[in-house]
Amino acid sequence: MSLSELNTEQLIAKCREQDQNAQLETYNRYYKAMYNTALRIIKDTVKAEDIMQEAFLTAFTKLAMLENNAMFGAWLKRIVINASLTESRKRDIHREVAIETIEYTLTEGNGIIEEDLAAIKVNTVINTLKQLKDSYSTALSLHYIEGYDYEEICQIMDISYSNCRTLISRAKESLRKKLQPV
Repeated sequence: MSLSELNTEQLIAKCREQDQNAQLETYNRYYKAMYNTALRIIKDTVKAEDIMQEAFLTAFTKLAMLENNAMFGAWLKRIVINASLTESRKRDIHREVAIETIEYTLTEGNGIIEEDLAAIKVNTVINTLKQLKDSYSTALSLHYIEGYDYEEICQIMDISYSNCRTLISRAKESLRKKLQPV
């Protein structure tokens, strides 16, 4: 059986045995999603790539800490998000990200896009999202694009539950105002 036919659990088991081909296959399966996750937070293509690669190195060297091989993707994403947020806190620079580099789409959900704004194209929403304060942009990206719930966002951003709900509420309102036609 080739490595590409293995499920995640089997592949990570081979990675635990220091199988470099299994590590390469794992990298190939996850690098795009991890790069995009870092890019949405960092907004710098070179730094996002560095963070993504460092996250893989960290994951492969600390694989013994992972209790369930099936959870590798979520565990790796958490490493990428934590590293990205750490880097983001170090920098006060806000850089633009080309829309072509983002492979995910923002979908309507939980009231972020109200009926009168539903016709707005995804590119417009994502470009407007990038114009928000970094904390707003990060919170909305984690919630609506990455799919984290409030409790997980609280842990990731190191804020209280009530602060998280307030932050996301204010971020949604700010996004709504920026999307309203003039």
